[in-house]
Amino acid sequence: MSVRKRDAPRSPAPTPGGRVHALVRRAGAGDAAGDTGLSRAEHAYCRLRDAIRSGELKAGQRLRETDVAAWLGVSRTPVREAIRRLASDRLIENAPGRGLAVTTFDKRQVRELYFVRAVLEGAAAELASQHASDFEISVMRDLLARMRGCLDDPAETARLNRRFHEAIYESARNGYLAQALGPMSDFIALLPGTTFEVAGRAAAALAEHEEILAAIAERAADRADKAARRHIQRAGETRIRMMFDAGSS
Repeated sequence: MSVRKRDAPRSPAPTPGGRVHALVRRAGAGDAAGDTGLSRAEHAYCRLRDAIRSGELKAGQRLRETDVAAWLGVSRTPVREAIRRLASDRLIENAPGRGLAVTTFDKRQVRELYFVRAVLEGAAAELASQHASDFEISVMRDLLARMRGCLDDPAETARLNRRFHEAIYESARNGYLAQALGPMSDFIALLPGTTFEVAGRAAAALAEHEEILAAIAERAADRADKAARRHIQRAGETRIRMMFDAGSS
């Protein structure tokens, strides 16, 4: 008796939002919401937010409910709820003429973002100078030593930069401040590239980090606050030049 071979599973059909659909195949679309213990709406929210944070979904990229639902293997109802939450987080916007899209920032908004971030980072450094343990300070020193060895690698410098700032947040011992700083990282992730791609910025940022850490280690709260604010202000000035002023001279 002949045995009929089973047909190989077919690849999922492409959708109008080809990039969004491709993301799911790379990320593992088979991970059902139930596998993680999340509701479908929470699952959709977390997956979209993570794709925005990682840069897989770019600023200005259009999002269609049907494409996202196909990507996540859920109905449009949880996707609609996830999009509503992301819009409340200001990570998705209703772009004129294009519908829903990942948020983009104009020059004024970038200035506002870095202004608020400077205030929050200053507060975090001030609190870290009061609460950081000797071990936490040694971790920060190690991160800066590693950064010193990769200043010609913008991506790795950016990664270590994030870890250094996160170490300050953790040592600040203030949950409300950490909660306020979280969205700042999401917004920064929506901005193109990294300021460490600008010639000389990586070395300058390292010197600014060392100034912040010295103030934290010496328990100089006011100096830590001012050093952190200056650091973010300079980063913001670099970002503005990158995004808007590069072709003006």
